Amino acid sequence: MRLVTLRTTDGTRAGRVEGDEVVELAASDVGAALAAGSVDAAPGAARHPLADVDLAPVVPNPSKVFCLGLNYEHHIREMTRELPTHPTLFAKFADALTGPRDPIVLPHTSNAVDWEGELVIVIGRRVRGASASEAEAAIAGFAVGNDVSMRDWQTRTMQWLQGKTWERASPVGPAVVSPDEVGGPNPDLQLRVTVCEEMMQEARTGDLLFKPVDVVAYISTIVTLNPGDLVFTGTPGGVGAARQPPRFLRPGDVVRTSIEGLGELVNEFVSE
Repeated sequence: MRLVTLRTTDGTRAGRVEGDEVVELAASDVGAALAAGSVDAAPGAARHPLADVDLAPVVPNPSKVFCLGLNYEHHIREMTRELPTHPTLFAKFADALTGPRDPIVLPHTSNAVDWEGELVIVIGRRVRGASASEAEAAIAGFAVGNDVSMRDWQTRTMQWLQGKTWERASPVGPAVVSPDEVGGPNPDLQLRVTVCEEMMQEARTGDLLFKPVDVVAYISTIVTLNPGDLVFTGTPGGVGAARQPPRFLRPGDVVRTSIEGLGELVNEFVSE
């Protein structure tokens, strides 16, 4: 199953991908469809060519967006950190999310905008204090994300939030793909990020230190996760900040973030 959120003249609408078409669902977005527990289309529901729809963030208004830092050994080593014994958590606000094809504005107040391709967990049911089996059942599927980071703001203090939640800077999509389509709740998929066709990141999601099921169980110990909540699971090595010399994004750069079986984000970075 593949679910998307499309923009229409009447606002956003959840959709189910059927071949090369999208059929509209009754819910306003994927998060609302998951909360309602129904992904069925009404008889006669509108259909659109998948290639023509304007895709919003796959869940535009999650109640929570958790993120993991330091979750691939290569990235941990390139950032000169020690391997963590517990997940390194931070958060974004829903305002940080943007669509899988949307342009992203380079703020004039940052000179160090960086890419971070990531596997994103999409929560499908309410869960708190989950066992491993409950955490697995709570995963509706996966999407592609890019935790675009303003490094010069991120490193101002020990806390990362101010560099991680810039408005409309973190694309997520194009679809939520159910675990059965990608090898289960802890998938081993190829992740790639290119900048202007130059390969910057290439890894497998199976190399995550903290796997999706364990991450959902861990976070649910702290707080209730609700349908549509998102968890960015961390980025592999190859970020711009770790290069010699550092390579940050410039106006006109096009970043492609792809994960095998899930799809691709294509975002051009533009001047403010």
